[in-house]
Amino acid sequence: FIGAGLALSPLTLQAQNFQSTQRQALDSVVAVVNNGVIMRSELDDRISQIEQQAQAQGGNLPPRSQLAPQVLERMVLEEIQIQMARDANLSIDDTELNRQVRSIAESNGMTLEEFADAVEADGMTLASVRDDIRREMLMRQVQQRQISNRVSVSERDVDRFLSQQGQSGEQNFIEETRTRHVLIALTPNRDENQARARAEEVRERLSQGEDFASLAREFSDDSGTALNGGELDWVRPGQTVPAFEEAMRSLEVNQISQPVRTQFGYHVIQVQDRRRQDVTQESQREQVRQAIFQRRANEELETWQQEIRSQAFVDIRL
Repeated sequence: FIGAGLALSPLTLQAQNFQSTQRQALDSVVAVVNNGVIMRSELDDRISQIEQQAQAQGGNLPPRSQLAPQVLERMVLEEIQIQMARDANLSIDDTELNRQVRSIAESNGMTLEEFADAVEADGMTLASVRDDIRREMLMRQVQQRQISNRVSVSERDVDRFLSQQGQSGEQNFIEETRTRHVLIALTPNRDENQARARAEEVRERLSQGEDFASLAREFSDDSGTALNGGELDWVRPGQTVPAFEEAMRSLEVNQISQPVRTQFGYHVIQVQDRRRQDVTQESQREQVRQAIFQRRANEELETWQQEIRSQAFVDIRL
C-alpha cells in the first residue's frame, strides 16, 4: 500500500495543480480600489459567510444577484480604510490581537480552544478569523483618528441634555486613596537587583522613622512627584497601573509597603488617608457626554465614509 501510494502521488499532484490552475483561471478582479484590487474569490467567500450567518440565525437574504453589489460596496469601503491604515503606518501587534480574540471568545461564553473549534465547525480557520479581526481593529484605529477630531461635546450640550431629561441618576460613590511613593527606576547604570536593593534601603530608613518627603526628594525617580515629597494626592480606582493599585488597596492608612514592582521600576508606597466620594453628578455627566459623543460619532462616521469613497479611485467590474 505504501508503494502504491508513492506511485500514485505524481498523478495526484498533477490533478491538484490542474484544479489550482483552473481556479486561478476562473478567478477575476471585481473591483479596483486605488492601487489595490478585490478578487471574485474574495467576494464569493464573503457572500458565503454572510449566507451561513443568515441561515444560522434564521434570517432571509436577497438573491445573490442583488446581494453581491451590496457586499462588494462594503468591501470597497473596507479596502479604502485598510489602505489609509497602511499609509499611516498603523499596525496591530499580536498581543493586542490575542487580547481581542480572547475577549470575543469570552463574550460568547467560550474558552479560546472552544472558540477555535466553533470557527472550524463553521468551515473557517482560526488564522483567517484572526486576519479578519486584525483588519477590523485597523479600520477602527483609522476611524477613531479621523472621527475624534471632527466631534466635540461641550458642557452646554451636557447641560441641555440633562435639562431635557429632567432625571437624576442613582447615587454613585467611589473610594479615593491619598497616597505617596518613592520610585526607584531601572536605568542603564542600575539593574534589577540594584533597583530593588535601593528600594529596600528606602523602606528600611522609613521604618526607622526618617521623613518620607525628604527621602522621596532624595531618591525618587518620579520627576513629577519627587519635589513634592512623592505626593500623588487623591487617587481613584483605575488611575494607577494594576500592581500599584493592588498594593495600595492592601495597605492600611499610614502603612508602608514592601517594594512593589511595576513596569516603571520599584515603588515604596504609603497610604495617608481614604475617603468615600460622591460622584453621582460627575458620573452622570460623563455618561451623558459619552452618549452624545457616540451618537455624533456614528453620524460623522457615515459622512466621513461617504467622503473617502467619493475621493477614491474605484472601478467596479462585477
